[in-house]
Amino acid sequence: MSTKSQVKICVDCKNEFEIDSGDLNLYEKVGLKIPEQCFFCRLKQYAAFWVFGKFRKGVSNLSGESLITVLPSTARYPIYKSHEWWGDAWNPIDFGQDYDPSKPFFEQLKELQEKIPHPHQVGKNNTNCDWCDDIWFSRNCYLTRAAFKCENLSYGYRVIGSKDSFDLTLSFNLQNSYDCLECHDSFNLSFSENSRDCIDSYFLYDCRNCQNCFMCWNLRNKRYFIRNKQYTKDQYEKEIKNIKLNSHKELKFLKDEYNNILKNLAVHRENFNLKTTNSTGNYLTNCDKCINVFAYEDSQNCRNQLRGLSNKDCIDQMGIFGTTEISGSNSCVYYSYGMKNSNWSSGRYSEYLEICDEVEYCFGCIGLRKKKYCILNKQYSKEEYEKLKAQIINDMEKKGEYGKFLPYTMGLCPYNLSVAILYFPEVKKEEILQKGGYWSEDDLSSQNGMSSLDLPDSINDTGKDITVIALICPETKYRFNVSEAEYEFHKRKGFALPRTHFDLRMLKRARKTATLKSYPSRCFYCQKDIMAYYPPGWGYGKIACEECYKQNIA
Repeated sequence: MSTKSQVKICVDCKNEFEIDSGDLNLYEKVGLKIPEQCFFCRLKQYAAFWVFGKFRKGVSNLSGESLITVLPSTARYPIYKSHEWWGDAWNPIDFGQDYDPSKPFFEQLKELQEKIPHPHQVGKNNTNCDWCDDIWFSRNCYLTRAAFKCENLSYGYRVIGSKDSFDLTLSFNLQNSYDCLECHDSFNLSFSENSRDCIDSYFLYDCRNCQNCFMCWNLRNKRYFIRNKQYTKDQYEKEIKNIKLNSHKELKFLKDEYNNILKNLAVHRENFNLKTTNSTGNYLTNCDKCINVFAYEDSQNCRNQLRGLSNKDCIDQMGIFGTTEISGSNSCVYYSYGMKNSNWSSGRYSEYLEICDEVEYCFGCIGLRKKKYCILNKQYSKEEYEKLKAQIINDMEKKGEYGKFLPYTMGLCPYNLSVAILYFPEVKKEEILQKGGYWSEDDLSSQNGMSSLDLPDSINDTGKDITVIALICPETKYRFNVSEAEYEFHKRKGFALPRTHFDLRMLKRARKTATLKSYPSRCFYCQKDIMAYYPPGWGYGKIACEECYKQNIA
């Protein structure tokens, strides 16, 4: 096995990057070529295949039935309603084509991609979740992306097991909660970050097992605290009654206070890894031997990965979920083994797939289900498959194609409507077009509505008729509205109505967890030099090494 590290120059950004011995060993195990791109440029390319989009109405290219999707109106491929895509009205094998050795393989795969329909919505087993995407086993959800087993959830992003809530981002098992980021296993928790097992609380940061607390940080097992000061039950309830969460102006003042607490008073652990050993990265839970991995759960021996769970012996992937082993260079692959250079697929021992489900030994296929020994959607015998696959790989190596991930020219959407806007907002149009990708020039702003800044300051001064008024976000200029369920939730909670578009609210929260590099810092307690995942621009003054954090906070 390989033991020596390599230093390379990225073919895209021209920056120097290192591939260490651990990377080399895993590339060899998975069967991947050593990449020519640095970690960040690899992720940028994977992101082109993960649609964020903007919810829009459209019609099925099969039946003309109306649909709601985040796929672009300018899609290069047909769009079917999901039930049609999974149905028997079409057969992806019918689109099979012969391999042409005179043409680049990626060119042929792109031709196939543009013929194969894509489902209008990712996910399955949902009820009343039309205005959602990448949603699974959920019901009564609205304008939500990346959710699993949720109910009565609106404006969520990467949420699991939550219900009766609004504006949750990267949060699991919350109920009756609002405006939370990276919070877990809590009830009636609002305006909070990085807190767990909390009840009936507001504006918490890094709190555990707290109840009836307001504007608190780094607390453990506390009740009736305001600004980290103990109150009696009667005192607490009296103080809380005087806090006007119904006022937009007062709420803004409280959010400013909360942000100042994060900068000046709260102690920040150098990373947010829990029950994790022998690993580097951030937001890891129950992981072991995971190096340069971010936002992962229940994984082992993985490297250079972003967002996923239940992976083992994998490298260079983004958005991977479900048990996936010995796989690499993938975007949004699930429940796979031996998968390489693919996106939105599940399978075994396969390469260069898109939206394939439960396939085996397939190469360069789009939209197949439960198939085996196929190339460019054409069926072969085992012997024919192996012979032709070897020929294609040989031809691809001569053209410099083999081992590379799917090209930008096959991206599923305009790049500025992909998840890249979350992780790489600095990427410019010229860079993507130069690589053959796509960029939306559509003006999504609107002037047909009332500025949300003209809403009454207090929700107490509004009526249900506000739900029929089109509002204009002052920052994005996007049009949005307050849904009836949202209004009733805010009215019951006594919370001021939001002034900004729901996508912007989500992006602002999520970008706090999108830091993919560490920065030099010094432990607030022991003064030891550390590397922490807080950009200097955030102004966080108290950052602690893991050992000191455990001694003083945990």
